[in-house]
Amino acid sequence: MFGLGTSELILILLVVFVIFGAGKLPELGSGLGKAIKNFKRASSETDIDVTPEKDKLDGDKAQKKG
Repeated sequence: MFGLGTSELILILLVVFVIFGAGKLPELGSGLGKAIKNFKRASSETDIDVTPEKDKLDGDKAQKKG
C-alpha cells in the first residue's frame, strides 16, 4: 500500500488522532467519504458543460434574435 509499512501507518494514524482529536475523526472520515463519492460520480459523468454563464446568456440572446 504505497510502500508504507505497518509502523508508518500506525505513526500516521497517531499523528492524525493527536491533531484532530477523537471527536473530529468521524466527521473527518465522513467528509472524506463524501468527497471521494462526489469525485467518482463527477468523473463518470460524460456530459460536462464548462461554458461560462456569461457566454451561455449571450448565446441564448443570439438564438432568440435569430
